Amino acid sequence: MAEDFNESSYSKDGAHTDFKEKMTYGDYLQLETLLDSQKRLSNHHDEMLFIIIHQTSELWLKLMIHEIEAATEAIAKGDFQSAFKMLARVSKIQSQIIQAWDVLSTLTPSEYMEFRNFLGNASGFQSYQYRLVEFVLGYKTPHIIKIYEKDPNLHTRLKKAYDSPGLYDISILALSRHGFPINNHILERDFTKKYEQDPSVANAWLQVYRKKEMYWDLYQLAEKLVDIEDWFQQWRFRHMKTVERIIGHKAGTGGTSGVGYLKHVLDHYFFPELWEIRTQL
Repeated sequence: MAEDFNESSYSKDGAHTDFKEKMTYGDYLQLETLLDSQKRLSNHHDEMLFIIIHQTSELWLKLMIHEIEAATEAIAKGDFQSAFKMLARVSKIQSQIIQAWDVLSTLTPSEYMEFRNFLGNASGFQSYQYRLVEFVLGYKTPHIIKIYEKDPNLHTRLKKAYDSPGLYDISILALSRHGFPINNHILERDFTKKYEQDPSVANAWLQVYRKKEMYWDLYQLAEKLVDIEDWFQQWRFRHMKTVERIIGHKAGTGGTSGVGYLKHVLDHYFFPELWEIRTQL
């Protein structure tokens, strides 16, 4: 009503200007906390770049986990369309994380060496969200869990994801629900163990691709999984090359072999049968 209009609360173009009792953009996003989280341990100018790149990547990883977990639940319920939207979003997120390496690569070796010692043994290898992404995709490595035993709440969260079926496990169960004969040792396997490719799974996916009109949902699911793995491998490659560009073949701050370790993980596949069958088609 006209009598409720307070002209002082609006700018000439209609934007709200009085926020004494209202939530602002900064309040909603908790920007004061977020933007106060970049604590340099050195006085080096480029340490700010290093911190922000990694913090931003962690935010994207958080959203990836959110989407993958929801997509996994949707596939388990047979709601493929919702899952496809979420998995497509994951691929877009991955493209953002990959581009972040281009920004970090503006850090030169001599500049990084001026503050690297301040990191101590802190390393991206210890990123629990990166491990959660691996777990929710279905890749389980037992020694990783030990890193987080010092934090009971975090360890419990990781252990839950570690014990649960990942995205690929649920996708294989979807194959079985559609009538494909999947070996029982795959359907009833211990989800804490590393997945090993299986001929019954490969044959099921092969039939999906050969009869895509009959199994359109499964065909689309397969391609969404391939998209995610493709982007993941590109992220790993850009990570490896950025590290090589900045520190060469020095050991990582977390104790790994650095570039050597990153090259090794390039050979890992989350969804091996989906790549294997391409030769057979």
